[in-house]
Amino acid sequence: MKVLVVGGGAREHALCWKLKKSPQVKELYCAPGNGGISEIADIVPLGVEEISNIADFAEEIGIDLTVVGPELPLALGIVDEFISRGLRIFGPTSLAAELESSKLFAKRFMEKYRIPTAPYVVAKSAEELVKKSKKFKFPFVVKADGLAAGKGVFIVENKRDLERAVDTYFVKKKFGKAGETVIVEEFQEGVETSFTLITDGDTIIPLPTARDYKRLLDGDTGPNTGGMGVYSPSIYVDSAVVDSIIKEIAIPTVLGMKESNRVFRGFLYIGLMITDDGPKVLEYNVRIGDPESQVIMMRFDDDLFEILYEASVGKLDFKRLNLSKSVAVCVVLASEGYPFNPVKGERIVGLEDAKNIDKVEIFHAGTKKTEEGFITSGGRVLSVSAHDTDFKMAALRAYKAADLIDWPSKICRTDIAKDAIERVVE
Repeated sequence: MKVLVVGGGAREHALCWKLKKSPQVKELYCAPGNGGISEIADIVPLGVEEISNIADFAEEIGIDLTVVGPELPLALGIVDEFISRGLRIFGPTSLAAELESSKLFAKRFMEKYRIPTAPYVVAKSAEELVKKSKKFKFPFVVKADGLAAGKGVFIVENKRDLERAVDTYFVKKKFGKAGETVIVEEFQEGVETSFTLITDGDTIIPLPTARDYKRLLDGDTGPNTGGMGVYSPSIYVDSAVVDSIIKEIAIPTVLGMKESNRVFRGFLYIGLMITDDGPKVLEYNVRIGDPESQVIMMRFDDDLFEILYEASVGKLDFKRLNLSKSVAVCVVLASEGYPFNPVKGERIVGLEDAKNIDKVEIFHAGTKKTEEGFITSGGRVLSVSAHDTDFKMAALRAYKAADLIDWPSKICRTDIAKDAIERVVE
């Protein structure tokens, strides 16, 4: 089989790494890929927004399955284009992808199908944001309605934060059209976790749980990012909570989308807050998370290609996944200035030594391969991931590898999985 992965981040590197292990996958391609992916797949120099050109390539070379990583091509209709040409692809249509591309659609959908989430209001101007936000006590949350690469969320803790939010969305218009409408919602107390599933529109297969760290700095401080680290499984999600998520959130979401004539096939990521009142949905992503993908793939013992192929044609059989008994920890290495204006073009050293550490995989995100080696080309640069029998050992391996890798502006959090390690010690 010939497989094409669309995307160029660490998530796509992890997907390629796992798909490469399938005995059924004989040829693997990635568009546009990155420096690290180029070592395990043939790079196709097409941007994720080049929908028609990507479909042309798949058609010409006879791709048997295309797997879409990021949200942008899904929102732009890559699945619709492939289906219109009779090409097999794993991912939701543009209508189904509105679960992520429009926060307002997602909120209204959850209201309709009684899926637990935070109370909210909608604002379309600076005046409305100031006025309507008075419904909530500090802190509250403001989110751009459209796609903002995981950076369109403000946690507003005081009047100064509110002024910054108004300035960002409606004065500087940092997020463009995506920020013309914003959602203001009640802040949820609890522990954030993520739940990902594979679905063909009817059947679901839950993937391992994970605990993501969104804030840039230790102690969950600093600005929100796309994710600075993650571990799996989440210590905050036991079997009872998983059952609750499946029955009250996952199944109603998939069936509600089908009832709404937006049949959802693909990875569905549900960002959750585990509150005293039970799990509540913070957001939907219509693709597997990053960096969640990195740890999920490390614990995934089944043939990923086989499952995604079945789901792409609506013939997914319910099955309990074969998961590694080990746990996994991922530490994201980023460049100074991330998530706003990261430093780029710096040479990365120490990769070979880090790769030689047992039970460690290094997934590339913002890297470019040159004759002299790898250089940085983005904000989040590498995902250093490790697995072991317990969180302490997995974290030790990940940080040992991370410490061997360096470039002048390298930054990373030092407390990934600390809560899991302390919980086990207690």
